[in-house]
Amino acid sequence: MDTQALIAMLNNDLAEEHAAIIRYLVHAYLEGEDTPVGANMLSRAREEMWHMHWLGMIIGKLGGEPNMTPAKYPFDPTSRTTIFKSYVRYEEKLVPHYNGEAAKVDDPHIKRVLQREAWESAMHARKFQRLLGKLSPEMAAGQPGGEREVPEAFVERLQGLVASKYTEMLQHLRTAWVYQQTGIVGWQVMDFSMTKMKQLAHLAEPVAENAAEPRFKASKLDLSASIGQALERALEDVRASRAEHLKFQAEPETQRHAGLVINLDFTVQQEQYEAEEIEGWLEEV
Repeated sequence: MDTQALIAMLNNDLAEEHAAIIRYLVHAYLEGEDTPVGANMLSRAREEMWHMHWLGMIIGKLGGEPNMTPAKYPFDPTSRTTIFKSYVRYEEKLVPHYNGEAAKVDDPHIKRVLQREAWESAMHARKFQRLLGKLSPEMAAGQPGGEREVPEAFVERLQGLVASKYTEMLQHLRTAWVYQQTGIVGWQVMDFSMTKMKQLAHLAEPVAENAAEPRFKASKLDLSASIGQALERALEDVRASRAEHLKFQAEPETQRHAGLVINLDFTVQQEQYEAEEIEGWLEEV
């Protein structure tokens, strides 16, 4: 298999893993992370994040442009039973898929990664089947999600911030994967992408708590042609994000939610730190 065909194949896989992350995260937030089902879904989502990361690193190392658009995740939302059966089918289909791809490649590392994706997908299917079997009849027949307790406009405001932070996180991942061979800066950007995942959760959780699915809809990513340009964009984004979070934090409806205010305090301090760090990196590239 030539390099471009390999990159194309792995980019399709990247999109599939990306879709799984979003689906399992949304489900976790709708259930509540402090519930048994929510905690289980969050654990699966984190494992899918590793799957996506392994693929993104390989694509970047091969000189490819990672596909940051998630695939469609087909599932039946009628009840938890139909949802989990959909998850089992999705994971089970990946087992022969990844094993078949592994048989086509010669690179030992890529082959092992694909084989690992296969057997971890099989494990996920088993865990979803087991979780379904442990649900009470009432839980199995019901759907995840609570009731709306805040104004619609406030939920929409949060949804906009979710989309913005999701885009910023993907931008950082793209930079880290594409410029992984530039030295320590690539790994530092990766570290910041992990921080942004937690910041994203702080915004997505209250959306889900109010009976809405967080909208993981990214804006168009900047495909910078150099690490310097990528860092300039990152600095611009984090400054804009911090300014918007400070504005949102001061709004009357936000002030009514003490937990959200605390999380925003944490976020804006992290963003100030990130901005100062990126400024330092730019002086060295």
